[in-house]
Amino acid sequence: MFRFSFVLAALALASGATQAEVAISVTYLQQEVERPPVLSNLDPIPEDLGMAGAELGLADNLTTAKFLGHKYDLTVTTVPESGDWAQAARQALANGPFVILDAPAQAQLEVADLPEAAGAVLFNASAPDVSLREAECRANLLHTLPSDVMRTDALAQFLVKRRWDEIVLVAGEHPGDQAFAEALKYSLQKFRLKLQAEKTWVFDADLRRNAAQEVPLFTQDFGDYDVLLVADELDDFGRYIPFNTWEPRPVAGSEGLQPVTWSRVVEQWGAVQMQNRFADQAGRAMRPKDYAAWAAYRALGEAVTRTQSDDPAVLRDYILSDDFELAGFKGRAMNFRAWNGQLRQPIPLVTDRAVVAMAPLEGFLHQRTELDTLGIDEAESQCQAFKE
Repeated sequence: MFRFSFVLAALALASGATQAEVAISVTYLQQEVERPPVLSNLDPIPEDLGMAGAELGLADNLTTAKFLGHKYDLTVTTVPESGDWAQAARQALANGPFVILDAPAQAQLEVADLPEAAGAVLFNASAPDVSLREAECRANLLHTLPSDVMRTDALAQFLVKRRWDEIVLVAGEHPGDQAFAEALKYSLQKFRLKLQAEKTWVFDADLRRNAAQEVPLFTQDFGDYDVLLVADELDDFGRYIPFNTWEPRPVAGSEGLQPVTWSRVVEQWGAVQMQNRFADQAGRAMRPKDYAAWAAYRALGEAVTRTQSDDPAVLRDYILSDDFELAGFKGRAMNFRAWNGQLRQPIPLVTDRAVVAMAPLEGFLHQRTELDTLGIDEAESQCQAFKE
């Protein structure tokens, strides 16, 4: 991962070049959000979710920094739900112009719109909302977490390859579920797949006891279909859907075959070494938000290494340039879309035990890069902030 950076460092030292002092202070700014109750508590949310990824990014950057004489540090600030989010953001920006945001979309916009953030480089590591990359985009806000549509496009490509073109959808009522359901429908239309029927899951029954009775009845009137998509980003009811449907059909989306930012089952392209480093540090497997936070700090570190600068304007320009590349352990070099600040990246399609495919899939072509077959492309983008 760091081979090229080490080469740069060695050349600089060999030539006797004097490195200018470069110091990067990053704040991981998190807003606590109350999680609605769910049916099962088998998968508790780690207390260090996200911030553990930023800490690994810091450690990885320091590996190169010791050769170049650069300095990095990380401050973690958590704001209670009732706390003063704007004031915490101002304090973070006073600490330095580089902030990794772990907060809902609206809270991130509030930070991006602060006068103190005008020259900052902010990274969205938690909000998949398409609007943040489209009509509500901000020029100082970059995105290392994939959008909902990037993930659903990856899944749609797989459905096309399997010729599963008769599809039904079950979505929860939570706003995150509804947003993911809308992204699924967008992707199905984009790839000319047919949504035969959709239903909203409104039951409050204890599926731990009643799934074998409730789910078959709920899915009976779907008739015949190829695959059932589940939009349950809250992780509430989806786990009870597979093997309980009226028709024995595959399940995908938030359950079954899942399009994800990252998963513990990603093992190729040096991923095992990264997984092991994270597990040694955090004592658990890396999750999508961890990966997005790691990618944010690593993108910043890569830009610092190449530019030898800590100027946010210089770093932002380089990050958005064609010269920038980030090794992300997904089989392809990753870079940012200059028109909306989204990190291009492959999307693993996984089960609990294995990677089934890595999107973009073979045969889905694009004039710029196949990675731009995932998500809303430049020609359709409503983002204007990066054109100013």
